[in-house]
Amino acid sequence: MYFAKLEGLGNDFLVVSAEEAEGRSFFGLSQQICDRHYGIGADGLLIYSREDPSGGADFRMRIFNADGGEAELSGNGLRCLAAFLFAESLAENSVVRIATLAGLKVLRLTDSSPPEYRFEVDMGEPILQRSQIAFKPSSGPDSLIAFPLPVGGEVHPVTISSMGNPHCSLFVNQFSDVDWEHLGNQIEGHPFFPERTNIEFIRVRNRNEIEVRFWERGVGKTFSSGTGSCAAIVACILNGRTDREVKIQTMGGSLEIEWREDNRLQLRGPARWICSGEYAG
Repeated sequence: MYFAKLEGLGNDFLVVSAEEAEGRSFFGLSQQICDRHYGIGADGLLIYSREDPSGGADFRMRIFNADGGEAELSGNGLRCLAAFLFAESLAENSVVRIATLAGLKVLRLTDSSPPEYRFEVDMGEPILQRSQIAFKPSSGPDSLIAFPLPVGGEVHPVTISSMGNPHCSLFVNQFSDVDWEHLGNQIEGHPFFPERTNIEFIRVRNRNEIEVRFWERGVGKTFSSGTGSCAAIVACILNGRTDREVKIQTMGGSLEIEWREDNRLQLRGPARWICSGEYAG
């Protein structure tokens, strides 16, 4: 089975065509191939297939986390797949349209210096309507901004949103002030989130720059997250902490995101080809 491995700011993915993986359980394949000891190792598996361009998309992407669960969207995964498509000469021009479970996403190649590729991505509009988010608290206020989330005997004010996948964002003064990995693990499976959730821990540096740590559903700690960065910006703006165009410093590098006046989020960042080969599993 031919695969390629790419990373977006340390968030790594394996790319396999649906044709190569035909007849296999994507659930089982993702668990096996993403295992860092017995497989190739990655945060997730991207399965792609060609689409009829007349339907609006050039390709379709399905995302499976390392635990086998299917995710609706990954901003870093989008860039990694797009980089793969350009590197393999499968994308015909500087714009590629990719269908996901969270809708159609459009990426524009802004720089190509193999093995690294940079893209501008239209991530769409954030979902802020409570009825459209998998968040079912047993009690509490109607607002999703600074919602008092009870966790382990403490209450944490969190902001809930969705980028097609659920997000829970909270602010910290210093990352050393909180065991964010432990807290992220607790929040991921919190009963208020029936489909589990992704978590962002945000430290605001100034009105144009933030630093974020990520705990991703089905993966755990990751070096970066595209949808998580978008959710973090949304949380910052809703809470009046930053302007609408912000640089995000992650453990793997920096992204730039703008929440435009038309309500759409524009993300700019890199993806890098690591290797390719044959998977014998």
